[in-house]
Amino acid sequence: MRRTKDLAVLIERWFTDRLMKHRGVSSNTIASYRDTFRLLFAFAQTRLGRSPSELTLRDLDAPFIGAFLEDLETKRSASVRTRNLRLTAIRSFFRYAAFEEPAHSAHIQRVLAIPSKRCDKRQLQFLTRPEIEAILDCTDRSTWLGRRDYTLLLLAAQTGLRVSEIIDLDRDSVMLGRGAHVQCIGKGRKERSTPLTKVAQQALRYWLKEPGKRGSTALFPNTHGGRLSADGVQALLNKYVAKAREHCVSLRSKRVSPHVLRHSAAMELLQAGVDCSVIALWLGHEAMETTLTYLHAHLELKESALAKLKPYEGAKAERFRPSDRLLEFLNTL
Repeated sequence: MRRTKDLAVLIERWFTDRLMKHRGVSSNTIASYRDTFRLLFAFAQTRLGRSPSELTLRDLDAPFIGAFLEDLETKRSASVRTRNLRLTAIRSFFRYAAFEEPAHSAHIQRVLAIPSKRCDKRQLQFLTRPEIEAILDCTDRSTWLGRRDYTLLLLAAQTGLRVSEIIDLDRDSVMLGRGAHVQCIGKGRKERSTPLTKVAQQALRYWLKEPGKRGSTALFPNTHGGRLSADGVQALLNKYVAKAREHCVSLRSKRVSPHVLRHSAAMELLQAGVDCSVIALWLGHEAMETTLTYLHAHLELKESALAKLKPYEGAKAERFRPSDRLLEFLNTL
């Protein structure tokens, strides 16, 4: 069996060689996996009394991982979804360890066999066209910030780009003219192009005439010329949603995030009759199952399908009369 310090080496290689170099996973995934192992090592230090560098792969056995996941739910009040996300990160590491440490295969397989917990799926949230327009109308386009926020939110609602993809856009990511589109780098470092409507083209054309803040190349920079953060986008969206709720009653019952704008773009495409396979390519979904969730959420599609069904003809209700004397006897018992 290898010495205890090899677990640290294994984890370092998994992060640098496997995740960053060969698989090229997003910075958000790296951060999520990093936080998982920070929590895991803090739990190990409390439970086992050892620092992370003193742990071995054998210390991270199935009962220990199970106790860690239970601790997340009970003491840290983590949701089932969060618990499952932490388990996903741990599984990813142990799948890597299975190739690097074949002598521990039985131990590793027991960890990989830990099941995810089932949880209720929340109803998918999306905005209607009037709700999106109510939010956009609250931006003050007489100011630089207002013009930036209007263009950003309009682009998000029309293209369905993830917030991470939007804040990573550069000014040269926008191609106007014939076949106007915006190019982005999505999950898995995959590049994709998303078409732009005439309204979005016009807004971007005006916005690109604005001088970049302090020579910034970012399409939507902050006031200092740096890139917006995901929290910054959420904050500016919250500001306009709060204003829009004053006169748009339906927004008062909805929690609006940048990802809800992404859902809204998908629902508009679906409502326009665009095939789910095209929507999957549009949004950069890895699997078609992700796109099919929009079908379940679209009530109007369900209602139109119901309207096409032939209704049951109401038959005249009649009292049952047994046709046999023996059945009459049995019914009296």
